[in-house]
Amino acid sequence: MQSEVMFAGFGGQGILLIGNILAHTAMEEGSEVAWVPSYGPEMRGGTAYCLVVISDRPIGSPIVRNPMHLIAMNRPSLEKFAPVIKPNGVVVINSSLIPVSSGRDDVDELLVPANDIARELGSTKVANIVALGAFVARSKVVDFERMRKCVQETFASRKKLIPINMAALDAGKEAAKLK
Repeated sequence: MQSEVMFAGFGGQGILLIGNILAHTAMEEGSEVAWVPSYGPEMRGGTAYCLVVISDRPIGSPIVRNPMHLIAMNRPSLEKFAPVIKPNGVVVINSSLIPVSSGRDDVDELLVPANDIARELGSTKVANIVALGAFVARSKVVDFERMRKCVQETFASRKKLIPINMAALDAGKEAAKLK
């Protein structure tokens, strides 16, 4: 089985980082993985997105026109990518910055106020981790506990960031239950 996850937002939101964490987690589980980053020349503030393909077989091509899932951290990303998501996929919307829904009734739409939750935790910089936690809790594309270990490994060189990122994952998981 193959799953494709599109992460999209603007530069500086940690879009590529959460895509990388998901890819790392899937690799740790023994899956075949492709991680395809893309960002505009502006980097911070410009458009950033990445696609993660997870499969139990070799991946023929990492380029996918219609991904199964979407995490949209800003409105332009939602408007651009929501129409191409496959039916029955999970669409996580950062409702702190996006005041609209995807307009789709054939997907599992999850409105997560990621920036607001992150602010309550002490830093809006972990909004991406909140969204990732919500997505994995809802979609179950990878094991949540294994992802926690991968997040710890990601921040191992900056140990002081581990507690807030663990709290952000757990807050995202809780937000996924609220629908």
